[in-house]
Amino acid sequence: MTAARYDHIIELPKTARVDSNVDSKHIAQEWLSSLEVIFRSGDFSHIKDIFNEDSWWRDIISLQWDFRTIHGRGDIERFLIENRAHEPIACFKLQEDGHFQPKLEIVKEDTGFAWISSLFHFETRIGRGSGVLRLTQEEPGQWKAFSVYTSLQELKGFEEPLGERRAYGTLDSMPGGVENGTWLERRQRQLDFLDHEPEVLVIGAGQSGLNLGARLQSLGISTLIVEKNDRVGDNWRNRYRTLVTHDPAEFTHTAYLPFPKNWPQFTPKDKLADWFENYASIMELNVWTKTQMKNTIYEDSKGQWTIDLIRDGKPRTVRPHHVVFCTGHAGEPLIPSFPGQNDFKGTIYHGSQHEDASQYDVKGKKVLVVGTGNSGHDISENFYQNGAEVTMLQRSGTYVLTLDKGVFILHEGMHCENGPPTEQSDIVGESLPFPVQFALNIDMTKRIAHEEKENIEGLERVGFKFEWGIDRSGIARLYYTRGGGYYVDVGCSKLIIDGKIKMHQSPGGITGFTSDAVVLKDGTHLNADIVVLATGYDNMKTTVQKVMGDKVAERCNDVWDLDVEGELNSIWRPSGHPNFWFMGGNLALCRIYSKYLALQIKAAEEGLRPSTIPN
Repeated sequence: MTAARYDHIIELPKTARVDSNVDSKHIAQEWLSSLEVIFRSGDFSHIKDIFNEDSWWRDIISLQWDFRTIHGRGDIERFLIENRAHEPIACFKLQEDGHFQPKLEIVKEDTGFAWISSLFHFETRIGRGSGVLRLTQEEPGQWKAFSVYTSLQELKGFEEPLGERRAYGTLDSMPGGVENGTWLERRQRQLDFLDHEPEVLVIGAGQSGLNLGARLQSLGISTLIVEKNDRVGDNWRNRYRTLVTHDPAEFTHTAYLPFPKNWPQFTPKDKLADWFENYASIMELNVWTKTQMKNTIYEDSKGQWTIDLIRDGKPRTVRPHHVVFCTGHAGEPLIPSFPGQNDFKGTIYHGSQHEDASQYDVKGKKVLVVGTGNSGHDISENFYQNGAEVTMLQRSGTYVLTLDKGVFILHEGMHCENGPPTEQSDIVGESLPFPVQFALNIDMTKRIAHEEKENIEGLERVGFKFEWGIDRSGIARLYYTRGGGYYVDVGCSKLIIDGKIKMHQSPGGITGFTSDAVVLKDGTHLNADIVVLATGYDNMKTTVQKVMGDKVAERCNDVWDLDVEGELNSIWRPSGHPNFWFMGGNLALCRIYSKYLALQIKAAEEGLRPSTIPN
């Protein structure tokens, strides 16, 4: 069943103008103390005294075991009443120093929309958490919550061995002492799972699987990561030759192990592949490469999987409690077929199969690239650089921002050079509900457009169509709802503006092929020697069906896009299938949300939460 579509277009509330001399710390502390009194008393009718009518609460597994976004004061009150017996919050404490201590922020200069924001910390019965409050004025002098974020950060009694709690490392401090072998001898037995079954099977050793594997093992969860490729990092190494990451280094750190200070701002794909291979070794992750899934059985009564694997040609069966699917946030390639395609005498392939234009003799050849997202642009540029005559076929608009300007505006003040600690930025950066983020992004998208006016006007002048999102909120909405529809410009836009790469519009798309041309809906014939279908990917669930079979896939919900509350469907949270999880996203999201998924699995293993679908 396909998930329903929810646009979540909102307007930010009007607030009273703010005196810049307000005592932010006093106001935030007074508000937080009032919230603690409400939780302590259990009388949530007083929520009306400290929350605006149009307010939000986003909770990540601290008040309940899912990702929830609650909108409206009345619904927040009902949500807190429903969950007060689960995990009552106590021991509130404001952040006292650094970038995220209480401060006044002017959010929209034109309207005067402003809030007092602060990171804060708290405890529940089973864990410790962090959150973010944002207070606005409906009336002058009356500060009430516009949004509150709460997130579980660690489980009591199962704290990670970090910093002062790090393992001692000497042989006599290891379980069983010298008799159980040296670190290397123990490591080999652990890697081969000679003494025990893995509690978690992670499928895929890309950024999703590696970040999650590191989080799980730090929590003491025995984890096996299986990878079909020959080496860790091959999922990047085997992609097209010129690929470079489109997010800056400070945003893309891996869990526990940030990039060095002299790491390039944007990482070439082979360098990133080597980093992942070394990361797996340094973090002592149990990765089996050259491993394929053969058969999958889940027993509901036992809450256990039986998975038949082929590891480097040899069979092996494992019986984990949990399976996490980490093959990327997209599913199988969407490869359309067209009438007459078999008569075409040239070459046709999907963008996922592109390696490098230099593998063909393309000089002077006519290349048609269908699609204008990141892959379509990068592939077009690659063919042009190898002497081909390239035309990009655009059916609908695409959002474009540049690597040099727009990308850095996206990350200002957060994940940036000399910015706040990554761990704090991860909490604050994810603290606003997605609908609110989109509403705020409208102004940021306008600002980016102003900074990149010359590039935008140049593209429009040659017939390139822009897509700004249904509310003109730009890249974030497109990413979280579609997983694409944008291009981070690393050089192709200038080639299009200068006419070195041609643009052709076809709202009706392709209707067929002849022996030497693509036929468009309007009857136009575009001659081509090579056609690359940069037409995107299906839902992640389609890969589950291919790898694990219909029985598993049918119980899973669709992945990605926003649900009725404004949370992402099925990823990093319950999937619909007991003890089966989806993990994916860009490098930063994999670092951030691997923590929350690992905590959910650890809590299930320790009996702190059900290991099945929550009510």
